[in-house]
Amino acid sequence: MNISGRTALIVGGTSGIGLGLAQRLVQAGSTVVVGGRDTGKVEGLPTVQIDVTDPQSVLRARDEVLAAHPDLDLVVTMAGVLMIEDLRDPAHFAQSETSIAVNLLGTIRVVDAFTPHLLARGRGDIMTVSSGIAFMPFPLMPGYGASKAGVHAYTVALRAQLAGTGVQVTELVPPAVATAGQEKVNPAALPLEGYLDEVVGLLTQEPQPQEIVVEKAQYLRWAERDGTYAELLERRSQALGGLPGR
Repeated sequence: MNISGRTALIVGGTSGIGLGLAQRLVQAGSTVVVGGRDTGKVEGLPTVQIDVTDPQSVLRARDEVLAAHPDLDLVVTMAGVLMIEDLRDPAHFAQSETSIAVNLLGTIRVVDAFTPHLLARGRGDIMTVSSGIAFMPFPLMPGYGASKAGVHAYTVALRAQLAGTGVQVTELVPPAVATAGQEKVNPAALPLEGYLDEVVGLLTQEPQPQEIVVEKAQYLRWAERDGTYAELLERRSQALGGLPGR
């Protein structure tokens, strides 16, 4: 993917990986609009307020962005929430519902809002963001894993349906990255800048990869193929011991 001279929208880009990617695109010579619910903390970049759980908010943001940037040719949708759930407690359902609403349905809403524009241009890129947990579950976060597995499956279908249109579909598959407090709970979380270095290197390869999977995410992405799935699942299930009453 060429990341120079693009006009991009990154939904969910007000912090962490999204904001870091926005800054890398700007450094490469692209124009970037950052979308999110709390845009006040973003400095030096144009922003648009968007709540991916609200269909009208998504449509308003689309119209605002396209009015200001009719040459938009890259849409990245990465708004997400990550929640611990105790499936023995029926109250967890609210957390599962939120995970699905933001991570999966939010992705679909954003893609749906901008796909007609990109198809009319006859070229462009859509990037979704799943997770290593989409392929190798972390039982402490079941709703998150289910939503991200859904993002992966939806992305594969989207790519197939847009084949031949000139609109490319790429999936970013992050492992744990040291943002939003991840470094406090997971000492193995990758430093953000190092992660972004690797992402940009993979993203700009030719031919363009369909999935951007950094080295530290490979063991999650390919656990089933490599025969390590059961062992990893058992190891990752040990975190359940921290739930109340376990």
